[in-house]
Amino acid sequence: MRVGNAERAGSPEREIVVVPHTHWDREWYLPFQRFRLRLVSLLDGVLDRMEADPRWHFTLDGQMAAVDDYLEIRPERRDRVAALVREGRLAVGPWQILHDEFLCSGENIVRNLQMGMARAEELGAAMMVGYLPDQFGHCAQMPQILRLAGIEHACVWRGVPDRVRTCAFAWEAPDGTAVRAHYLPGGGYGNAASMFEEPAAGAPPLAGRVAGFAEAMGRWYPRGGPLLAMYGADHTAPAPDLADRVAASGLAMRLDTLAGYFAGERPSVDGLPHVRGELRSHARANILPGVISARVRLKQLMGRAERRVERYAEPLTALWYAGDAQRFLDLAWRRLVEASCHDSVTGCGCDETAEQVAAHMAEADQLGRAVCDLVTAERAASVPLGSHLVFNPSPARRTGLVTLDIPCEGEPGLVTGDGRPVPVQTLDIAPTVLDDAVHPASELPVLLERVYGRVLFGQEIRDWSVSREERTLTFQVTSRAGVPFDIGDVREALRDADGEWRVRILADPRRTVAALVDVPALGLTAVRPVPGAGEPDGPVRAERNVLDNGLLRAEVHADGTLGLRTPSGHVVEGVGRIVDGGDLGDSYNYAPPARDRIVGDPLTVDVEPVSGGPLVAALDIVRTYRWPASGDLPGDARSEAEEDATVVTRAELRAGEPFLRLRVTFDNRSDDHRVRLHLSLPRQAHSSFAEGQFAITERGLTAEGGFGERPVPTYPASGFVAAGGLAVLLEHATEYEIAGAGREMALTLLRAVGYLSRDRNAYRDQPAGPQLPTPGAQCRGERAVGMAIMPYDGERPGAGVVRAAEEYRHDLLTAAGYGHMSVPAPASREGIAISGDGVVMTSLRARDGWVETRMAAQSEQPVTAVLSGGFTEAVRVDLRGRPGIPLDVHGGTATLALRPWEIATVRLRMR
Repeated sequence: MRVGNAERAGSPEREIVVVPHTHWDREWYLPFQRFRLRLVSLLDGVLDRMEADPRWHFTLDGQMAAVDDYLEIRPERRDRVAALVREGRLAVGPWQILHDEFLCSGENIVRNLQMGMARAEELGAAMMVGYLPDQFGHCAQMPQILRLAGIEHACVWRGVPDRVRTCAFAWEAPDGTAVRAHYLPGGGYGNAASMFEEPAAGAPPLAGRVAGFAEAMGRWYPRGGPLLAMYGADHTAPAPDLADRVAASGLAMRLDTLAGYFAGERPSVDGLPHVRGELRSHARANILPGVISARVRLKQLMGRAERRVERYAEPLTALWYAGDAQRFLDLAWRRLVEASCHDSVTGCGCDETAEQVAAHMAEADQLGRAVCDLVTAERAASVPLGSHLVFNPSPARRTGLVTLDIPCEGEPGLVTGDGRPVPVQTLDIAPTVLDDAVHPASELPVLLERVYGRVLFGQEIRDWSVSREERTLTFQVTSRAGVPFDIGDVREALRDADGEWRVRILADPRRTVAALVDVPALGLTAVRPVPGAGEPDGPVRAERNVLDNGLLRAEVHADGTLGLRTPSGHVVEGVGRIVDGGDLGDSYNYAPPARDRIVGDPLTVDVEPVSGGPLVAALDIVRTYRWPASGDLPGDARSEAEEDATVVTRAELRAGEPFLRLRVTFDNRSDDHRVRLHLSLPRQAHSSFAEGQFAITERGLTAEGGFGERPVPTYPASGFVAAGGLAVLLEHATEYEIAGAGREMALTLLRAVGYLSRDRNAYRDQPAGPQLPTPGAQCRGERAVGMAIMPYDGERPGAGVVRAAEEYRHDLLTAAGYGHMSVPAPASREGIAISGDGVVMTSLRARDGWVETRMAAQSEQPVTAVLSGGFTEAVRVDLRGRPGIPLDVHGGTATLALRPWEIATVRLRMR
């Protein structure tokens, strides 16, 4: 028989390639272990059928996590799984997990792909298809990432724009790299899910359903070729007799894997329609943009853990550690990749899932911190007691503020190991008398039980004395003594004591100071205390409601907003307005009530001083509001009942920084609402620029619609977002919108909702999941979000904003020295320096006996990256570590020409 369009045209019958698969959400409306129980049962059946019938093929969702989760329960089946992979009938990989592309770092995406391909190759082969079936949109650099791993085909569903009218299109990254992308029309990864269902009464037989599928799909294949029928759905197995049904149909159908289908497709993009950059259109499928702001705490935890591992633990280990911490780092990355899943970091799962995801992120952060402690402890052994070691995580020399606890009696001061003075500012003076009381002698044995080892009142005992004449016991404690101590000696000195005794615990004089330390690129500097304080070149001051550091002046107005001024004449007003509005949506889509009540004006405003300079000056802006207590779903409004809300915005300027740091904190006592920070722009913006995943993406002020979802122009940004001459430097992936006809930017601080998905959502026609209550997603309790505000010149943010974002997100790291007091503080040491306008380092780690670094050119113009340090050999490699072109190295320096937006990985052989 003929099928569909092919029949009417009298052409040969169009072949249909049926790809049996399952889409496996590792954790979602059920937590991981409950879903895994289903996974094991499903794969037991599928594998048994595949072994019994060689006609069977199966694609395991493009993610190795499902394989690993299965084999952890069924380890005895590993060889059977590997045999099917080697035969090409079971397609696994290339990803470790199906991630959300906007809510994790670009480096996380790369490690996900590397991990998945390596695990798949251990079983026989990785599916060389960039299968991205259910991500809520796709980041701009994905084509380049895939090609750098040797993958030439992508397969996508959500986010494809309306102008794509054929299933094949050329998807191009900002640097010009393109892959042949296949759009999944007609229902995405389940476009043939109902093809082999048992027909209901009156429904067409299989031949009719196949003909209908071919007719619907035929228009998407103007160049001919086989039609791709994705036979699968969420957490489901194919019909047990699928192979028999296909064979008995007499139709031009065959079973294959997704890899088998694309093996017959040439990777050429010649003559295909081109789409450049990210895929975030609502035209053909829901992209569920509300996940960017659901459960903001998960985004904060992810950002912090990624930075800890990527930019601190790995570089420290690669450059400054002689031991091996790789297993700890591998485990940290496994947790980070697992948490990046598109139903995990997104926050669109049940409350139990969110708790598990938060725990995985916290564990990754703890592992990263443990590795940092390990390396800095080894290095701090050569730094004298009372001094501190400082590490710079950036690949450029920088001067940054650190907070240190130092011993000092008078005015504090610091110098580096090289003898250079370090400016300091006292933040706090510790008490020297920790306890002074009189006790009966009979209580002395009990009081001595306070001593734990050598620790008393949180400090170490450095000396003690007993005066029987004055009946006085004195302990001298300090932060770290490093001297022998035996509590038995004290007990012996107090033998037969009687009467009343005075017990004193005296601490060495100490101060908490802010210090402005200069540290080489990815290098180490030691600072030691000396009498007298160094003076900063550009001091910062605070006067009532004004902060000024010579680079930026911030003034608090009567309504609690700030005005910013720069020496070059930039003026920005209306910075920091807090706006609260209703949200009757769910974890997937924001949906304000029809009768919304917006609260933007505070009831009271107070300004409280915090610190006055000269290195750091800060003040707190305290505003009070009355926010509606909850949503009113029946009335499509907000409740009449209200809750008190106190919002504290700490504004902080540091010496030498061209940006104002803000930290907004409040106790959320309300439900069903969205809280945003609004900033007026210096000039009207016609587009925005958001940093994330190896690129700075330009976006318009609207979003393309066309499907069943309101195309709201809220977008994600990771490192910073900029528009109209104002940049906001970010700590984590954040939702933003350019509002007010391009005159205002709004950043979401909190979105509180009570359901995973609502069956009736005013901004989405279809349910996105089960209507499951998620009281945890109301995000009750203390909330805190940090960012920094920076005016800039020109239309686009330049290298200055990129550099500021790097420094804002990556504080200098400190560790207390514990070497002998007689040992001089070591001189500064440089690691690896990487320079070039707009060149950003995204990772530096030890790999296969090399130091491997990855960088991206965040520039519209070609740029030359310059690498310098203690290396003798350099070679460019791909994302799988396969060597490419060697680089010339002269005197520890190598250069690399980069295209605009190019990602490059270089391995260095250290001396």
